[in-house]
Amino acid sequence: MNNATEQIAADKVVTFHYTLKNKAGDVLDSSSGGDPLTYLHGHSQIVLGLEKALLGKVPGDKLSAHVEAKEGYGEHFKELVMTLPKNQGKLPDGIGVGDMLELRSPDGERIPARILEITETDIIVDANHPLAGEDLFFDVEVTGIRVATAQELTHGHAHGQQGVDH
Repeated sequence: MNNATEQIAADKVVTFHYTLKNKAGDVLDSSSGGDPLTYLHGHSQIVLGLEKALLGKVPGDKLSAHVEAKEGYGEHFKELVMTLPKNQGKLPDGIGVGDMLELRSPDGERIPARILEITETDIIVDANHPLAGEDLFFDVEVTGIRVATAQELTHGHAHGQQGVDH
């Protein structure tokens, strides 16, 4: 039986390899052939559904996790699809459908939005996360777990190898 200090729990720094697929089985992202992902468990650094699936796992564990949209990147909200008048501002050169724009809320908050369509008079954008409304399918292999340092807990993220360097 594994020691509890080796299990994924809140305030542990976890390292894992993953492959993310959509419902159709298309690979959307993967750490295969690269560095594993490192995060501080319990600090909202990965989608909630995957964090829940990893709880209690130990190094060497492999799992497949189906994460519903509500515990992934959230539901897709129609009100975040907006039509903006083209005359409100000049589009940067070379930007087009599928590219990201940065919008500003009335209080100055930055809002990333993907361009869905450009017409003669309007730009139609979607400020939902690109994976909002989609179930996610992860294949994961846990490669390491350690207790977070006091500095990592204060900063709210992992430091060092594949973590944040500062």
